[in-house]
Amino acid sequence: MHYTPNNIARALKGKNSQHIIFIVDSTTNERFGRLMGEMDKVAYQKGSVVSLCANRNDPEFVRQVIARRFDGIVISSISIPDEYIRNFVDAGIPVTLLLSKEYPKLEGVAKIDTGLYQGARECVRYLYGQGRRHIVYMDRVSAHDHFSDMTDNRYRGFVHEMEACGLLAEGQIITGCKNEEQARGKLAEYLRTHPVDAILGRNDYTACLAIKELLRAGRRIPEDAAVIGYDNSSVCRLITPTLTSMKMQEEEIARAAVEMLYQMQTTSEVPKTRHFEAQMVVRRSTDPTAPED
Repeated sequence: MHYTPNNIARALKGKNSQHIIFIVDSTTNERFGRLMGEMDKVAYQKGSVVSLCANRNDPEFVRQVIARRFDGIVISSISIPDEYIRNFVDAGIPVTLLLSKEYPKLEGVAKIDTGLYQGARECVRYLYGQGRRHIVYMDRVSAHDHFSDMTDNRYRGFVHEMEACGLLAEGQIITGCKNEEQARGKLAEYLRTHPVDAILGRNDYTACLAIKELLRAGRRIPEDAAVIGYDNSSVCRLITPTLTSMKMQEEEIARAAVEMLYQMQTTSEVPKTRHFEAQMVVRRSTDPTAPED
């Protein structure tokens, strides 16, 4: 697909649409809902609104987004192809990427490092500091085969810190699962055939699956195996034991995402990449003395 900006249509339309779209992999993900809420607060102060939309991963979706002439697009999606993002840029729409993965060849977009890579490394260091040496990464469940590789910031952070600690990273991943049943089955088999004393979930959902399977296998958490999730969703406080998780600086990230769009809109210049660090919220899946929250 090749798109060019329809400048005449934009001029006839007026100044701006006052509308930003936030494209994500899943609209049911709690983290995206929180980010959406924070972005909407910032945009509203500037006279705009924000809509949340799931990535459809087809050319027609790209055409529809471009046809609606949004003032800007924020993207947090591991599955959207680089080509589609390039189409948005070629159509003259400012784009801010929340970096779930590496985009080495993509230019003309604003980028925000949300701390996924740094956070994954911190998780491994924390577990290593507890004396754990058999750490497993539990990948996302995906019906559309969108699984982690070394371009994924979380998985790459896991691998790099495992190597830095002198631990084996190859083969220490549960991946390729299309549904919850497959994920739990693969983990159960892995637990039967490999030593495991810690599991890092790509998100809180997979970490909770790990907790259920560890308990089913008779493992004590965290005495026999610690578990860490990612996103600090509400389920972390509801599961037993409560789940240690990495928390992003959502308010600051959301504000930066919207402000970068407005900067590109008013100056036509791409801002420098912004960097934020994820923070660990320690709960009882890694520390039995952690306070309940």
